[in-house]
Amino acid sequence: MTHKYKAAIIGSGNIGTDLMIKIMRHGQHIEMAAMVGIDPTSDGLARAARLGVATTHEGAEGLTRLPVFEDIDFVFDATSAGAHVKNDALLRQHKRGIRMIDLTPAAIGPYCIPVVNGSQHLDAVNVNMVTCGGQATIPMVAAVSRVAKVHYGEIVASIASKSAGPGTRANIDEFTETTSKAIEVVGGATKGKAIIIMNPAEPPLIMRDTVYTLSDLADEAAIADSVARMAADVQSYVPGYRLKQSVQFDRVQDLNVPGVGHISGLKTTVLLEVEGAAHYLPAYAGNLDIMTSAGLRTAEQMAARMAAAQTVTA
Repeated sequence: MTHKYKAAIIGSGNIGTDLMIKIMRHGQHIEMAAMVGIDPTSDGLARAARLGVATTHEGAEGLTRLPVFEDIDFVFDATSAGAHVKNDALLRQHKRGIRMIDLTPAAIGPYCIPVVNGSQHLDAVNVNMVTCGGQATIPMVAAVSRVAKVHYGEIVASIASKSAGPGTRANIDEFTETTSKAIEVVGGATKGKAIIIMNPAEPPLIMRDTVYTLSDLADEAAIADSVARMAADVQSYVPGYRLKQSVQFDRVQDLNVPGVGHISGLKTTVLLEVEGAAHYLPAYAGNLDIMTSAGLRTAEQMAARMAAAQTVTA
């Protein structure tokens, strides 16, 4: 029988509730133990209680007072960047070795994109899942980077306004800063830039992303193949992730890029869309679905490593 590690979720809103359902349906090494919120009337806390999950509406402090806290190995934080800094510090006062999966742009721990660098951070006690735009687009920057040197990477993430809750709206500045930095650190671009658009269209449109890279000249077929393989890797945990059309290429000469300088080489354009699995959120909220899916994939990889280590020492 597969050993399962107990997890708590801080944040009983859309992201936290969707993540809870994913864990309960698909968790292999991870199982739900506690749902934490600050609104006693939230739907997420009510659903958790009906499903037999321990709950508290007293935030991270309340989590430390739950009897199950001593057994918890993983905590997913689906609050805000500012709240995560406080939550991480508080929980470590009570349990130093707890694993934090940060779904906010706080970036206390290393940036983690499961298909790009997830295997490098399996022993980290805090990993940052960047942003929804980062999870969708940085794999594509990395796909180009493994074929040719990328001097500049720019992403534009367009999400339905209805899928942007209070946490997302409060973190716009952190979104652009964290995503831009992760394009460089994880994606491999010398310079990164991120833009988010909240589309008010009705009916709501699913998440759309555009990725631009400026790189050295390289074999276009090799880049297209690398992009296709990377897309398939992301689809292994986000089935609604797909390329909208074939990768586009343009050769540029002496293009002046702010913050980079004059570049001559290859411009690659990748168009994506992300449809949610509709476990709890509507299908158009692919931006939230990719975050919860990436967070769970990361925790599962960590837990599998922990279980393997226990087997060896047993």
